[in-house]
Parts: sequence; C-alpha cells; structure tokens
Amino acid sequence: MSDPRAFVSFDFDHDETQKKMFVGQGKSDSPTPFVVGDWSSKEALPQKTWEQTIELKIGMCNMVIVLVGRNMSSASGVAKEIAMAAVKNVPVFGVYVDGAGASTPLPPGLQRNRVVVWTWPTIAAAIEQMMGEGKNA
Repeated sequence: MSDPRAFVSFDFDHDETQKKMFVGQGKSDSPTPFVVGDWSSKEALPQKTWEQTIELKIGMCNMVIVLVGRNMSSASGVAKEIAMAAVKNVPVFGVYVDGAGASTPLPPGLQRNRVVVWTWPTIAAAIEQMMGEGKNA
C-alpha cells in the first residue's frame, strides 16, 4: 500500500496525548502495516486561519481519521473537520481512544459503522477501504 495522507482529527482539549501516540505508532519505523502522514494542525490557530488552513489540508489528504475519545461531543472543531471532508469528498473513519466505545457519542457526520477499535490490523483494513473510496485514491 502506498503511504496514505491522513488528516488526524481529534479533540484538542482532551485527546492530544492519544493523537501523539497514534501518529507516533504509525510512523514508517514502527511495526504497523502502513504509514500515516499526519497532516493535522500542530497548534491552535485563530478561527478564520484555522478554517482556511484545515480545509486546504483536508483537501490534500486521502482520508480523515477521527480519534473518538470519551469527550468527543464537546469537540466542535472535529465536527467542522468532518463536514469539510464531506464537501471535499474525502472519506472519514474513526478510531476509539481513551476508553471510548460503542456507547460514546459521535460527532455529527461520523457513522458508527465507520468507527473501529485501536488495533493495527483493524485500522489497516479501514485505511485500505478509505484508499479505495477517496477522490485522492
């Protein structure tokens, strides 16, 4: 599989540690069956700048991976990122992190059947599916 360009969407206030672990474990020198190029924002930005920057980055990615944490319902930026992906025809899937599970509220636009548990084979299968669906495939 070629190295997919993934925008990693996460709750900046609650799941930054999980995001760093996820991206770190997906690097090319790890035992994971794929490499994820993390195109997410590395810092907090003013709203207008954030929207322009994120929309551009999402448009250049093969997929958006949403890290679904326990406090996801309060992450308004994640819902905006999912909506931006929909407009750009970039496929989205989620990965449960930080003790989240099937009863965790999801952000608008993320379907429950598109959220997987954090195991590398499961994530690799979801990435392969997304690579076949996206406009940048």
